[in-house]
Amino acid sequence: MSTLRRLTVLSAAAALATIASIGTSTAAGSQLNGRWAPFGRCPVDNPAMLAADGINDQATCISSSSASGVIKIGSSVVPTGKTDLQAGVITHADGTNTVIAPAEGALVADPADLPGGLLGLMCPSSVPVVSAVCGQITNSTLNRIVATVEPVGTPRDFALFAGLGEKQPIISIPVRIHLENPLIGGNCYIGTKSSPIVLHPQNQSVPDIAAESFAADGTAADTGEMARLAATGAGQEDTTFAAPGASGCGPLGLGAFNWAVNLKSDLPAASGTNALTLHNASTYLATLTDPGSTAPNQGKTFSQYWHSAVK
Repeated sequence: MSTLRRLTVLSAAAALATIASIGTSTAAGSQLNGRWAPFGRCPVDNPAMLAADGINDQATCISSSSASGVIKIGSSVVPTGKTDLQAGVITHADGTNTVIAPAEGALVADPADLPGGLLGLMCPSSVPVVSAVCGQITNSTLNRIVATVEPVGTPRDFALFAGLGEKQPIISIPVRIHLENPLIGGNCYIGTKSSPIVLHPQNQSVPDIAAESFAADGTAADTGEMARLAATGAGQEDTTFAAPGASGCGPLGLGAFNWAVNLKSDLPAASGTNALTLHNASTYLATLTDPGSTAPNQGKTFSQYWHSAVK
């Protein structure tokens, strides 16, 4: 695979990190040595990855992380915690790519609290059923709302070369936001599987690109079997996505409080009123230095090298 194609996959991978910008459940991975360290959850043993032959299909690992960011949906603004995305990418001979997620999911992030909690989300209210709930908020535990982003479909509209530039949508990502609080139940969402929030992330500026070789087990080597590419210093954003109204908010997930959430958060919110910003993403891609040299077993060799770096 050419250096240009590797770099475009790398930059595009940074965009996928925006899926994690509100928060997702954590998942453990393997600890890897040296230059392999950012790729502990890469699905190298996925059948599609193992099947890569190094000629028609070439397997790589991607990892993208950011320490912070902000997402605005309607009138609600949520600061984001540390995020991490890891996945496999299979690059096909025609230049298209297939993203392979780890079995536990591609995204890991610190939970994010909704500022103001339940009091800010739908209180105060003159409606008896809502005011009764507001009156039960006697401590921070009952007021706290944790926002979690969940993918609800396969990403689409993947534009490979947009990842090298700026101000160009790189991918379309359907997600929903899960709002959790003891008083509104565990089934409160903004966006659904049938009516998701669709993110269209793009680079705010052209990222800085660097490349280095390393040995199969992760140690530094000027002429190693592996190459690691890094894209750093570029934030990402999207101001084009729309946000639907809330659903399932209230006792038993029946939606009794949907209208209260929508009223206080100005939902549904049209495109142009929402915004996503991910600060200073650090993104890495690991690939074989010469994928063709391992044909037709590129994917299997790639997996063997990954496993040789496990601590």
